Amino acid sequence: MNVLRSLLFMLGSLLWTMVFGSALLVAGAVPLLTRFRVVWYYRRGMMWMFRRLIGITYEVRGHENLPDEPSIILAKHQSAWETVALQDLLPERTYCVFVLKKELMRLPFFGWGLAALQMISIDRTAGREALNQVVAQGTDRLRRGFWIIIFPEGTRVAPGETRRYKQGGGYLASHTGARVVPVAHNAGEYWPRNAFLKRPGRVIVSIGPVIETAGLSPDEVNRRTEAWIEAEMRRISPHRYRDAA
Repeated sequence: MNVLRSLLFMLGSLLWTMVFGSALLVAGAVPLLTRFRVVWYYRRGMMWMFRRLIGITYEVRGHENLPDEPSIILAKHQSAWETVALQDLLPERTYCVFVLKKELMRLPFFGWGLAALQMISIDRTAGREALNQVVAQGTDRLRRGFWIIIFPEGTRVAPGETRRYKQGGGYLASHTGARVVPVAHNAGEYWPRNAFLKRPGRVIVSIGPVIETAGLSPDEVNRRTEAWIEAEMRRISPHRYRDAA
């Protein structure tokens, strides 16, 4: 049954992405907010497929921790699920952009959509200049009222694993003074990294207390973010961690 569910989802999401990627390419001349309204329908379709085709639902803990003003979300990254679903956490009539590697912009359909939405793209081979790119673009997006979502580990990690938290998120928050919202979740339990086969289940998404970043160094922002997320992961998925209480 899971094989059939996963196959139907793969075909449905591929077609859905082709349709909206092409639409955003054509809509490149319309105002940016209009393009985000188009993407709202894309997200709704994807969330429907998550629920109906795969059987993945979710619950949110700590929603009251979300501030009213545009902020930076630093989140665990275990699957493709959260790249769509985390956007549903935001206050109504607000939009977000992701920090991502510029190579993704070249992908057919999906990359076209990312480019049309002015995501924050960086050249990961540029070293310190890549951090400056994040600050320059991030400052612009925050000023224009967009939230920013960053996966600080830089790639998808399997449940129970932790990778080094990269500087980009902390660097952006420290240099802009924007608040950081840490987010933990266990989507990888049902949607394994790079796996065709998904299985039904209820994802737990936990939103942590806001981290005020004014006066903090990038390393301190990262340290506080990692401390909360990794401790929360042990509460969400204690069976994945030997040191969980």
